[in-house]
Amino acid sequence: MKNFTNVHDIGPLDAAVREALEIKKDRFAFTGLGRNKTLLMIFFNSSLRTRLSTQKAAMNLGMNVIVLDVNQGAWKLETERGVIMDGDKAEHLLEAIPVMGCYADIIGVRSFAGLRDKAEDYEERVISQFIKYSGRPVFSMEAATRHPLQSFADLITIEEFKTKERPKVVMTWAPHPKALPQAVPNSFAEWMNATDYEFVITHPEGYELDPAFVGGAKVEYDQKKALEGADFVYAKNWSAFADPNYGKVLSTDRAWTVDAEKMALTDNAFFMHCLPVRRNMIVTDDVIESERSIVIPEAANREISAQVVIKRLLESL
Repeated sequence: MKNFTNVHDIGPLDAAVREALEIKKDRFAFTGLGRNKTLLMIFFNSSLRTRLSTQKAAMNLGMNVIVLDVNQGAWKLETERGVIMDGDKAEHLLEAIPVMGCYADIIGVRSFAGLRDKAEDYEERVISQFIKYSGRPVFSMEAATRHPLQSFADLITIEEFKTKERPKVVMTWAPHPKALPQAVPNSFAEWMNATDYEFVITHPEGYELDPAFVGGAKVEYDQKKALEGADFVYAKNWSAFADPNYGKVLSTDRAWTVDAEKMALTDNAFFMHCLPVRRNMIVTDDVIESERSIVIPEAANREISAQVVIKRLLESL
């Protein structure tokens, strides 16, 4: 594996999950693999789970780790060609990227969607430039359109907790006070579509995702109907994708909040969320604190998904 930005890069999912579960049994079985190798983690946006889990995964493999917060610990970076750099951005990404590549063996990049220009976001300009100009293997720690480390961890978690071979997995939109990118739901849909699960997406009208990510998933606008018989409920907010409302909040209807009444419609489903979560907007206290909430094991598996990815990148060096 040369780079990791989506489900197609990981190869057969059954093999990836088996490798993840083996690593989980012994996180330190490959500490020699990263000896004298350096991971550079570059953050254009804030992070908690991604930062901690990815750094821990690299350390498990024996790597040195450098963390760079672009907006706090470095020059502000210009990303566009052709601009006159007479503002507050002192360095261009096209010089910064190859310099960063000089100091690392593998690079992880986190750069969210701006939610102002759909074409720019969906072209993935930032991470694409790192892949093109760094000269190093690059993996996504969340990009504008996908969050593959999260989705891989979600898959591992479902495989661990499922009680039937083909569970019903429902991803439901839920309200949020701010406009959020489509990266997590896009990515979750992409990974679920790569399995043989029964996968359903439910959201209010106007919140349709990019058809390229929806794929063959069933889309149901009636949330309660969608939740019937579900084995896993994955709650997530996202802003509108379709023009002219791209990046906008169209609704904060709390009738879509996942509560005990909604979960009672399921087949005793497990509740999932990528975190951080807005309590009593996305999900009520009683649901996220219930014994069927697996948000903490899900977050813990972020270390495992990252370790599989970094291990495979190291093996390709």
